[in-house]
Amino acid sequence: MWTDGACKGNPGVGGWGAWMRTGGKERELFGGELQTTNNRMELTAVIEGLKALNRPCAVTLHVDSTYVMNGVTKWIHGWKRNGWKTGDKKPVKNKELWIALDEQVARHEITWVWVKGHAGDPGNERADQLANKGVDKVRGA
Repeated sequence: MWTDGACKGNPGVGGWGAWMRTGGKERELFGGELQTTNNRMELTAVIEGLKALNRPCAVTLHVDSTYVMNGVTKWIHGWKRNGWKTGDKKPVKNKELWIALDEQVARHEITWVWVKGHAGDPGNERADQLANKGVDKVRGA
């Protein structure tokens, strides 16, 4: 699975995309919001991609967001332990999305792979196109 988020203005109109491939099958998902942030769209892409899996799966999940990658593999454990507060006792931004992501991650066996965005990774480029389709859909284009 490859996921990506896009935002035209930050905050602004945003979109998310997820491209899944297994065996000979492919699936594309995308959507968006009128007023959002890039980080929210990056998180939403991963959540929606994982929610689309009907049963627990082994997933190699490619993301180009260090925010998502570090959040899910490093920071979330401390946030949960500290009652969803950061190290300096401030509320975690996008808490509801992190909780939703944590629920989805618990359902699957995930191998996280960070990829550099806009660097020619075919799956990342496809997810980026889908995220931009999400922006267009919200804009009514």
